[in-house]
Amino acid sequence: MATGRAVMRAVRVFEFGGPEVLKLKSDVSLPVPKANQVLIKVHTCGINPVETYIRSGTYARKPDLPYTPGSDVAGVIEVVGEHVPAFKNGDRVFTLSTISGGYAEYAVASVDTVFPLSDKLDFKQGAALGIPYFTAFHALFQKGDAKAGETLLVHGASGGVGIATCQIARAYGLKVLGTAGTVEGMNLVLKNGAHKVFNHRKKDYLAQIKETAGEEGIDIIIEMLANVNLANDLLLLAKGGRVMIVGSRGPIEINPRDTMLKESSIRGISLFAASEEELGECAALVLAGIEAGWLKPAVGPEYPLEKVTEAHRDIIHSQGALGKMLLIIPPMHLS
Repeated sequence: MATGRAVMRAVRVFEFGGPEVLKLKSDVSLPVPKANQVLIKVHTCGINPVETYIRSGTYARKPDLPYTPGSDVAGVIEVVGEHVPAFKNGDRVFTLSTISGGYAEYAVASVDTVFPLSDKLDFKQGAALGIPYFTAFHALFQKGDAKAGETLLVHGASGGVGIATCQIARAYGLKVLGTAGTVEGMNLVLKNGAHKVFNHRKKDYLAQIKETAGEEGIDIIIEMLANVNLANDLLLLAKGGRVMIVGSRGPIEINPRDTMLKESSIRGISLFAASEEELGECAALVLAGIEAGWLKPAVGPEYPLEKVTEAHRDIIHSQGALGKMLLIIPPMHLS
């Protein structure tokens, strides 16, 4: 790779801790792709709640320090490593993960986690594809055994994974119920596949859900905040119902008896644990959904790299999610 530019701007984490440990550096060495890898000029990078857990050092999966966060990149291939026949320089792509980190001007990714970005979507939408839609399909079908005709509750539906879940479930014939914490969030959920939406800040929203679901109850719940909602989720389930835990920020006490008469189950979800075959199925679903036109990511708040600390605070402490949160990286070309 012949270039006169050997450094780039990137966010670095030198110690685990709060959002303040995110440091924007302008002298980070430009990553070089090896065999079966590509170098991507990053236009946008999605921000996921799990990245705040990893940064804090409280997550089971801890990267070696220092590191650059970020998995969901959308951009243009700048350099192709050896043995990469599927892509060429200039191709528009999105990623499921990166090797060097996506909160940066450039990122290296393994070719098996890179996918073509359709002209039907822009780069902002491209950065909202990987983790949200792969997680949604993994939770619904690969681990949740969802079936057409079943009733689904997306508990926290206005964020990236929630919107993805609503779109996929609606396309596959489920009855989709969602919750959100703001009027704007509720409207967004309705526009993206939910048949009915509830404000989870209202005291009586659980009673409203029970009334809508009827005596049979909810077949499957996609849960974004299990440490708050899990005990109540168990009371909403139908016989044989499943709670799929996508997100949790701490412990919660439940009564195991609430699972017994209904023979319901609680299943944890982590895309990090998905097999190569499962990820391939997720990719096929995402690409087909884009082509068919029903898969359209909802872009949320946008931040420059300089405000990454603020972004990490907001994704945890905002009043309610509104689509996928993004970092926007201005054009900076190799020369």
